[in-house]
Parts: sequence; structure tokens; C-alpha cells
Amino acid sequence: MSTKEKIQEQIDLLEKKVDQHEIILHNDDVNTFDFVIDALIDVCEHTLIQAEQCTILVHYKGKASVKSGAYKELESRCSKLLELGLSAEIV
Repeated sequence: MSTKEKIQEQIDLLEKKVDQHEIILHNDDVNTFDFVIDALIDVCEHTLIQAEQCTILVHYKGKASVKSGAYKELESRCSKLLELGLSAEIV
């Protein structure tokens, strides 16, 4: 493999990483643990364990990444979380 091919491969890999976004869920004083867990299972397709762990992280740290991927894939999920009354954003 030539140097040019190696560099192009590295650029392609970096471009793939740049396309990754995350849904950040913020803590609030309104929603219960059970409600947030159910929302993460339904909207983000988490397992029960994943949803519980994310909910605990959000509670104690104030926010946590709950889903990553391409922006277009995350946009509808984030909107659904917002519709449910959760505080979320895509970064």
C-alpha cells in the first residue's frame, strides 16, 4: 500500500468519526426514574440495564450521552424525547 493510499484511508476514517453525533440527556426535577428508563428503552432502543445506567448517570452528573450516530438518525429520536418532556439535545 502506498503512502497516498494510507493517508486517504486515514482521512476516510476521520471523516466517519466527524459524522458521529450524540444525544445528550439533561437531568430535571420533573420526571421519575421509571419514566426516563421507559423513554430510553422505547425511543433509544436501550436494554433495561443500559437505560438504568444512563438514568443514574444523568441524575448524578447532570447529563449523559444516551445515543450516538449520524445526525439524521438521531434527530427524530431527540424530538421524541423532547415530546415526552425530557430535556435533550444533539451535539
